[in-house]
Amino acid sequence: MNPALSVVFFTTLAGAAQGLVVALALAALGGLAVGAGFTAAMLATAATLLVVGLGCSFLHLGRPERAWRAATMWRTSWLSREVIVLPAFIAVVAVWWGAVQAGATPAWTRFAFPGTALALAALLWLCTAMIYACLRFIEEWAHPLTLAGFVLIGLSSGFLLATAAAEAAGEGALAHWTGPAALVATVLAGGARLLALRRNARIRHRSTLQSATGIAAARLVQTSMGMSAGSFNTREFFHRASVAGMRRARTLLLVLGFALPAILAAIGLATTTSWPWLAAAIVQLPGLIVDRWFFFAQARHPQNLYYQVVS
Repeated sequence: MNPALSVVFFTTLAGAAQGLVVALALAALGGLAVGAGFTAAMLATAATLLVVGLGCSFLHLGRPERAWRAATMWRTSWLSREVIVLPAFIAVVAVWWGAVQAGATPAWTRFAFPGTALALAALLWLCTAMIYACLRFIEEWAHPLTLAGFVLIGLSSGFLLATAAAEAAGEGALAHWTGPAALVATVLAGGARLLALRRNARIRHRSTLQSATGIAAARLVQTSMGMSAGSFNTREFFHRASVAGMRRARTLLLVLGFALPAILAAIGLATTTSWPWLAAAIVQLPGLIVDRWFFFAQARHPQNLYYQVVS
């Protein structure tokens, strides 16, 4: 597939925001002593990431003014469900931020907002992941590891961001809890992505050149890509990266997205300094962007058997 950078940035930023909100929600539900000012700042950060991500998602639409129509197919479409859940999640985060800013103290506000935000974050991960996992003909995505990857990567990036901010702001109670959780989430996310990468590299696809062309010859050699000029098919379903480029991207995403952040998180836990957490959050961002690009690029659309592959 040819990754749309707008979707790459949307899924990366939204995932980090969801993880950050989950960290704050669990801390609130667990009764951790977290300053109201810090909570408000982190909720504002999460809302900003979500809004920026939502804005990015509009960039690949041909008619952005008609985007609202995507919600009309919610009974059958995971994309429609995401379109509904995402604004609801942003609204809850914004209202929670307003309640914290106003100093709301009733018990129901202390538990209702974090609980609702936690549920919507989980639902948003499900909707986003299932947009891809439900596509049976793209075998790289049609697997439970797709959902696991979205959830674990979001938790990893969100918890690293929460820990870095907590260490910088002196919120020791929160950092003491999110730090180990960030390390565990990062290791699990890296493990899940490594499993997915190895699985996808070994897939024996059900679609073949014979099934794509309808020619039942035992040995079939393709010498052209099916047309002499470019088209929607050749632009949108193939990334044009070389094999060497794909290998470099795979190395970058594993090192920057997971291995190095995990090492820095371990250093942060073993020391009393805050710089490893900040470094981990900064280093991981480009790694996750590459990872999300690779997630789309590695997917092999069956149509490429006819329109792209040249033996």
